[in-house]
Amino acid sequence: MPLVSSTALLRKARAEGYCIPAFNVHTLEMLQAVTEAAEELNSPVILQSTTGTVKHLGAEYIAAAARTAAELSAVPIVLHLDHCSDFGIIARCVRAGYTSVMIDASMHPFEENVRQTSKVVELADAVGINVEAELGKIGGVEDHISVGEDEAMLADPEECVRFVEQTSVHTIAPAIGTAHGLYKGTPNIDFNRISAIAESIEAPLVLHGGSGIPDDQVRRCIQLGMAKMNIATELRIVFTKAIKAVLDRDPGENDPRQYMKPAKEATKLFVKEKIRLCGSDGRAGR
Repeated sequence: MPLVSSTALLRKARAEGYCIPAFNVHTLEMLQAVTEAAEELNSPVILQSTTGTVKHLGAEYIAAAARTAAELSAVPIVLHLDHCSDFGIIARCVRAGYTSVMIDASMHPFEENVRQTSKVVELADAVGINVEAELGKIGGVEDHISVGEDEAMLADPEECVRFVEQTSVHTIAPAIGTAHGLYKGTPNIDFNRISAIAESIEAPLVLHGGSGIPDDQVRRCIQLGMAKMNIATELRIVFTKAIKAVLDRDPGENDPRQYMKPAKEATKLFVKEKIRLCGSDGRAGR
């Protein structure tokens, strides 16, 4: 099937109480691992690329690979641009065939966030794809965007209502105490805030900073209304560790196929764990 927008998938996930995992991929093998795992577990899945990965590989190459994966698969696959503050890159990805984009203008005052998000929603609505936006500031480092602990700011439920009303954005990532990257301690998630936001707006909510959150906390976030969870750092670590293991055993190995294959298999096992955790296994086509 072709690549699909995530809007309907995420609305269904929220209504039925599960979550669709979104994985940041940086190589063909990572993309294959994610899509093959989703296929084997009959789960919808979201492939993501950061702005840095788009600059590194090219939106057209990424979209072509994702389209091929989708055409070879029987499960719904979404291609999403994660955390982008550059309208030019967003437009390029839309032209290339991305079916979901994130405009991150959360570093700006509320009114400017509304203005930039509305501009992207207008572009996306013209071609029927999803838009995700962020409200509040999520701490940590995501690609080139760094937010210190002192700068992190939780989303206000009333602002979330006004934001959705003024932008018509399809999905929203509210800052609720998670952080990008790996946690130094236990995540300080504000579950009451998630509940208040979910009760105030119908738009599916997105959980950023999904790497390293304890499973029981992930399940609680999903129960409260999170319909998409982003996973990036953990995926890179699993992939890289598998490559290092091969090179540690044989430092002279120079055939990429010999270390990419085990990296792909390790990544695939990890992806399956996250799909089951999110409860999206068996949800494709239902």
